[in-house]
Amino acid sequence: MNAPILTPEPQSPPGVYVHPMALLESAAVGEGSRIWAFSHVLPGARIGRDANICDHVFIENDVEVGDRVTIKCGVQLWDGVRIEDDVFVGPNVTFSNDPFPRSKQRPEAFVQTRVRQGASIGSGATIRPGVTIGARALVMDGAVVSRDVPPNAIVAGNPAHITGYVDTPHVDLPGQASAARAAALSADSLPQLSVARATLHRLPKIVDLRGALSFGEIGSHLPFQPQRFFMVYDVPSREVRGEHAHRACHQFLVCVKGSVGIVVDDGQHRDEILLDSARLGLHIPPMVWGIQYQFSPDAVLLVLASDTYSAEDYIRNYDEFLAAVKEAKATGGAQA
Repeated sequence: MNAPILTPEPQSPPGVYVHPMALLESAAVGEGSRIWAFSHVLPGARIGRDANICDHVFIENDVEVGDRVTIKCGVQLWDGVRIEDDVFVGPNVTFSNDPFPRSKQRPEAFVQTRVRQGASIGSGATIRPGVTIGARALVMDGAVVSRDVPPNAIVAGNPAHITGYVDTPHVDLPGQASAARAAALSADSLPQLSVARATLHRLPKIVDLRGALSFGEIGSHLPFQPQRFFMVYDVPSREVRGEHAHRACHQFLVCVKGSVGIVVDDGQHRDEILLDSARLGLHIPPMVWGIQYQFSPDAVLLVLASDTYSAEDYIRNYDEFLAAVKEAKATGGAQA
């Protein structure tokens, strides 16, 4: 009788805890990580330091998991998934890597799906192949993510849509299109924003039998000389617009009809402002990231700009914006 061929059990990397009922085939696991019962990690997978891989998790070969990541029970990470540092993946989150899967027909390369640093995904969410979930974003329980999620955004529903932004206080006046709000707009002061150099401005209002008139004067109300204006209206949904910063251009926003939510971000602080009155203006200076979303169906947003249009003045990638802010601080460069 031939002796059975014994395959040696894989050895746990130094400093890694592997439950006796787990199967860890990869040697590329960082110190302090824990692999719990009934989890299976294939040889090509790479896992960082201090990761927590909970029960019943399957991790395929072409998968990268960063440092301090938590993968809760019942999650499968397929080839092409990239999980950056400090990400939380909730129970039974479903990833996929092939937009048109067919039995026994593998694509030459699987689509990459990326979850950026510090993002959190709630239980039961579905992540379609090829999307990127931005840094520090929050995907709510059960959401179906079929498009990229911006950094810091909160998304919910099927299909997932933006409902707010993480750690972004609402800078709002009392009341909502009410007498109290109108009184606040007539008060002596408006709330100060935490975002550097972004400011709210009260615009005058004149009312007589012929109707109401609101206006702004350069110097008194507008902090710059406008060279251009544009209007945003007939927005077909409450989806996000904007999502960019300007290197040199100032902007002054007034929602002359309806309402729109504005998020401003200087790379360190964020504020969210509801513009819903022709008496309220928002000055967004250069090197401040701006987002417009939650347009009401009748919204008309007027934007005055200090410069004519220049594509080179736009920063449309949030990582590039953060890098530019960091560089400006390091070099002591003044922001206009």
